[in-house]
Amino acid sequence: MNGPELTHFTERYVELWNEPDTGARRETIEELFAPDGANYTLSAQAVGYDALEQRVASAYESYVGSGRYRFRCVEPPVVHHNAMKVQWEMIDQGDGTVASIGLEFLVLDNGRILSDHQFIVR
Repeated sequence: MNGPELTHFTERYVELWNEPDTGARRETIEELFAPDGANYTLSAQAVGYDALEQRVASAYESYVGSGRYRFRCVEPPVVHHNAMKVQWEMIDQGDGTVASIGLEFLVLDNGRILSDHQFIVR
C-alpha cells in the first residue's frame, strides 16, 4: 500500500468501529478482512466474518452507540512487510477528552487483514 491507499484503508478501518448501520458494517468487514480474518484482544478473539461482525457490534454498542464516544486515528499508520500499526483514540464527544488510547497491529495479505491484534495503551 502507498500513501493515499494506506490513508484510505486506515480511515475505513477506524470508521468501521463508529459505523451505526449493521449492513454497512458487515460490508466493510468483508472488504477489509480476509474471510478467516481475526481480531484479538487480551480477553477475546473473533475469527471469521460472523464473529468479527459480533465483535464490532459489541464495541459499537458499548462505546459509540450511546453517543458518548467516538474512535479516531491519531497518528499516520506505519506499514512494512505485510504488517501495519494503527494508533487510535476513543474520545468523549461531549468535551473532547481522550478516554482511551489503543494500538492495532494488523497482519495483511493482499491488502486484507489476516489478524488484528489490539493493545490498549491507556
